[in-house]
Amino acid sequence: MALQIARRFLRIHTADEVFTTTFRNPTNRLFSPTDRSYSSSSSDLIRATLFPGDGIGPEIATSVKQIFNAAEVPIEWEEHYVGTEVDPRTQSFVTWESLESVRRNKVGLKGPMATPIGKGHRSLNLTLRKELNLYANVRPCYSLPGYKTRYDDVNLITIRENTEGEYSGLEHQLSSYHLLHS
Repeated sequence: MALQIARRFLRIHTADEVFTTTFRNPTNRLFSPTDRSYSSSSSDLIRATLFPGDGIGPEIATSVKQIFNAAEVPIEWEEHYVGTEVDPRTQSFVTWESLESVRRNKVGLKGPMATPIGKGHRSLNLTLRKELNLYANVRPCYSLPGYKTRYDDVNLITIRENTEGEYSGLEHQLSSYHLLHS
């Protein structure tokens, strides 16, 4: 969803226009009231779950909300925070209610989250991947018009499989036989 919004946004406005209009003079609006491509009627309202995270996460989440607001994206954020105790239903600090919010909204955005040190619980990111059946991490990378970079016309997508290997929570274990005979 965010990728579609960004593509439509970049087709309409150049990067310099976005910077000048939004950041140098925040009272200006990028879209006129007659711009129907960003209608904010209640039927177009996007409900999304937001996990601000910790560390720099809340600052990033605030910036993201400001950017969506400046772009007049019709979105309503449902914020959820990591719990202070392990939820027995998820075996993690991510609460069941938070997971249900993402399932209900079908849209979620997560800031950086550090897994608390200790035993007896799953990492926060692993909990989200497993409980929400997030099979792949898809990261598109495109050149932005108006910005000169080392490479032109970049159109690349990396896909990382999340349910097996390094990112599945199944660490490699060696038996005592392997340790003695290696």
